[in-house]
Amino acid sequence: MAIHKTAGTKFHISPTPVDYDAINAMTDEDAIEFFEEISDWIEVEEIEEFGELGDTSEEITFTAVGNRRVRKLKGPRNAGTQTLTVGRDPLDDGQEQLVAAEKTDFNYALRLTLADARTPNHTDSVVYYAGLVMSRPTVLGNVSATTRRTFTVGINTGVYEVASELISS
Repeated sequence: MAIHKTAGTKFHISPTPVDYDAINAMTDEDAIEFFEEISDWIEVEEIEEFGELGDTSEEITFTAVGNRRVRKLKGPRNAGTQTLTVGRDPLDDGQEQLVAAEKTDFNYALRLTLADARTPNHTDSVVYYAGLVMSRPTVLGNVSATTRRTFTVGINTGVYEVASELISS
């Protein structure tokens, strides 16, 4: 299976603030090890939409008068702002942790576990990153709508993926 579905993906937050500068100073391998050592993950349930995340480089341009050609360079990298939509559940510990995180100025570790194992003998891929929970509006909709909450996460670290692999026996 080369592609996979989003269904079955899980999202977790750690309630312990993290130092994003320290994470960004690490090698990718050390950052993954840091995230994998976290033991207090809380699952956020009733997720409808995970949004998007991942680096985009800012475009820097220069035009020399002599050849009138715009040259492009890659500038700062931005991992984006993830928009997470959930069915509002005030009794869900994960949603309540996102609410609590939005009330602070701290960055939190986040984990996506993708449902992409190729066989029962493979692991699922895991994606780690850290960011600020920036907003948490409630979306009421109309008489036929499910009450939702939309969380936005400003990602302040790289996005680190541990790809699905064969489980060694």
